[in-house]
Amino acid sequence: MDVERERLAAADEGSEPWRAWGPYVSERAWGTVREDYSPTGEAWDFFPHDHARSRAYRWSEDGLAGVCDAHETWCLALALWNGVDPILKERPYGLTGGEGNHGEDVKDYWWYLDSTPTHSWMRWRYHYPQREFPYADLAATNKSRGKNEPEYELVDTGVFADDRYWAVTVDYAKASPEDLLMRVTVENRGPEQAQIEVLPTFWFRNTWSWGSAGKQTPPTMRVENGSIAAEHHSLGRLTLSGDFDPELLFCDNETNSERLWGAPGGPAYPKDGINDHVVGGSDTVNPDRVGTKAALRYRLTVAPGKSATIRVRLTASEAPGDVDAGFDKVMKQRLAEADAFFESLNDPDLTADQRLVLRRAVAGMLWSKQFYRYDVDRWLVGDPAGPQPPGARLEGRNTGWRHLDSRDVISMPDKWEYPWFAAWDLAFHCIALAWVDAKFAKEQLLLLCREWYMHPNGQLPAYEWAFGDVNPPVQAWAALHVFHIDGSKDFEFLERMFHKLSLNFTWWVNRKDAEGNNVFEGGFLGLDNIGPIDRSAELPMRGHLEQSDGTAWMAKFSLNLLEMALVLAQHDTAYEEMTTKYLEHFLYISAAMFDNGLWDDQDGFFYDVLVGDDGRRIPLRVRSMVGLLPLCASAILEDATLEALPEFTKRMEWFCNHRPHYARGLTGAHRVDHHDDLLLSIVKPEQLEPLLKRMLDETEFLSAHGLRAMSARHRDEPFVLDVDGTTFSVDYEPGESVSGMFGGNSNWRGPVWMPVNYLVIGSLRRLADFYGDGFTVEYPTGSGQKLTLHDVADDLANRLISLFTLDASGRRPFLGQEELFQRSPAWRDQLWFHEYFHGDTGAGLGASHQTGWTGLVVDLLMRAGGRPDPA
Repeated sequence: MDVERERLAAADEGSEPWRAWGPYVSERAWGTVREDYSPTGEAWDFFPHDHARSRAYRWSEDGLAGVCDAHETWCLALALWNGVDPILKERPYGLTGGEGNHGEDVKDYWWYLDSTPTHSWMRWRYHYPQREFPYADLAATNKSRGKNEPEYELVDTGVFADDRYWAVTVDYAKASPEDLLMRVTVENRGPEQAQIEVLPTFWFRNTWSWGSAGKQTPPTMRVENGSIAAEHHSLGRLTLSGDFDPELLFCDNETNSERLWGAPGGPAYPKDGINDHVVGGSDTVNPDRVGTKAALRYRLTVAPGKSATIRVRLTASEAPGDVDAGFDKVMKQRLAEADAFFESLNDPDLTADQRLVLRRAVAGMLWSKQFYRYDVDRWLVGDPAGPQPPGARLEGRNTGWRHLDSRDVISMPDKWEYPWFAAWDLAFHCIALAWVDAKFAKEQLLLLCREWYMHPNGQLPAYEWAFGDVNPPVQAWAALHVFHIDGSKDFEFLERMFHKLSLNFTWWVNRKDAEGNNVFEGGFLGLDNIGPIDRSAELPMRGHLEQSDGTAWMAKFSLNLLEMALVLAQHDTAYEEMTTKYLEHFLYISAAMFDNGLWDDQDGFFYDVLVGDDGRRIPLRVRSMVGLLPLCASAILEDATLEALPEFTKRMEWFCNHRPHYARGLTGAHRVDHHDDLLLSIVKPEQLEPLLKRMLDETEFLSAHGLRAMSARHRDEPFVLDVDGTTFSVDYEPGESVSGMFGGNSNWRGPVWMPVNYLVIGSLRRLADFYGDGFTVEYPTGSGQKLTLHDVADDLANRLISLFTLDASGRRPFLGQEELFQRSPAWRDQLWFHEYFHGDTGAGLGASHQTGWTGLVVDLLMRAGGRPDPA
């Protein structure tokens, strides 16, 4: 066991709290639902970026390269000033949903370069312009552009011309669980000598201004022996020390009400006091050097091509921290331990560039943890010390979720664009996380099933914009994967997930099957704008929408719960009765897809069907991922399992004999390695070939970098729907969305999305295990080349991996056409893992710091060397 794994084991056992401190600070707390107290739910406008430096957050904090404790009691992050900006760079800048021509969009450039699972070692990079940051230009130009125009990015402003920027690298290393070393290196990439101010900033999250009982006395920070000494009633003493005798600046993490609203009587030295003092020379820092927010101020002059380094140490100690004590040794040692940890992950067959992608993706996953605090009931009724919220709030957003009370570290989709958990995103995150920290992955899956998240009726919360929205039910699938990645041994985890997800399954059956015919609705189900109509809005006629993807998700959910029950039944026979429940659910759902016309024999594809109260049934003949997802509902019943569970086998045989109509979802025994296995699958053998023919066609779904979410045929053949005189249409859009549906910041009408690609690849491998190498398909369609399903799955995985790796011309497809990013290793070899990718070019789109479910590339790389798939 390497040293990092020893630390993980100690943390898992509870003997050493190595996870207690980590990168749990958000990168955007402004513009979030939690901080919105408006009557109409206009979160972006109620708390804009301009307020962030001056206004205390109620529920969260944000910063650059921020770290904190697991309850975000305190935060440590980086602030910078280039001498010309109008404000300190304390947080990444981006546009609101209304300012961006494709919705909200961050404009700064930073990267997560490295992290171990315990955060014993971390590295972060930011490129900070030496010219004035063009805040106004970015906002005005983007707002003036239409949906069909590209976004106006920071690099487009010319601010990086002549390489006039600072490459700022922050390294963290833990000497012990509560002894954190911070090294900040600023490299002048420009052609001339330049000045920069570096301000490591330390503050307490404001928990005292809201009138909560027992929390009205603020903690304190003061100077002691040249260091910042912090006292907190529950944490005790913390000490922040820096080398080179920095200037120590103090203010309070409290709102500057005079600046924001012209209201006198606020704190003498408010939250923006350090900003105003450094940038404008104002007398806004406390001369007594006490407060709840403090900074170590370094003013550095650096020659061109040279760098300067400062060292900072934060300790939970009564004595002042000795910055020099083993600092460089610990930094070097933790980096070496991180190298050893990642070397143990790498397969010998991976190239050096693939290893870089793997390490950067893991870093992104680990840096994307965030402390998430949200007490919905308190948020709705308001704080004792605050103004009474508008009465309309009690009938608005999240009013049905008053039980939800979160105060947990959660894996976020993107700590700037999506600084809140999303239920189905989180399930995918856990697949990648399980390879490096299985305990954390399991805790994340269990978390949303706990009583302070799951609704009493069994629904899982979707995301803070609307907890009551419906995300695809992928938690059982993820739990199985994590269970097997972790060695198929933690039966307690699997049992806990099974019990809670059985409640969630019952909610789906009771709430999302309008006709009681085993065909499911669910709304947009995470696929945002994929259809010609908004699937979460009122339909264009009285009736309901029978969804191929909603029904396929429920079929898959049934199979996943069946698989969980089969595993548990071999461990505890009490679960054997539950196996038949989910087997029969699957068979009923599978039959219903065909009985209700979701499969089109002529097209060889699954479609949604609009069902009117007047009896009309209108197939929505859009060839999209909606029609491919039924392929993902499959499972193999192995001969050994059937022999081990005779009661289950007996019941299955009875059902097939007495309910033959529903037994069509069960494919008969097929000889594989001398075992008689059975296949449960929505897609029957006679439908598999026509469905794959479309999916693997380069003029339809297959692109150079994975499967498109919509067929490219719709580029020239848009689908048009006329309902009672109202026309709807959808066509192939490979890049950013050209509509404002769901805010316009994501697009499922053509781009490549990692999570659904990953699901399809897993399904192909499962089908390959059943049908064997004797079953081949033309790949790509029309090429004349026949491949096994295993070979097709491997090639699709490689296409996804190739988004990030260097191609033959030394370019990374995800970086698109920006030459600065492609030609300079200082930019090209720092990796982002975008939300989705252009359906024709592979250029990264959407949330640029997503990692999130795009971190599934970790799993693809882990299996590229031949590691087995989870069962």
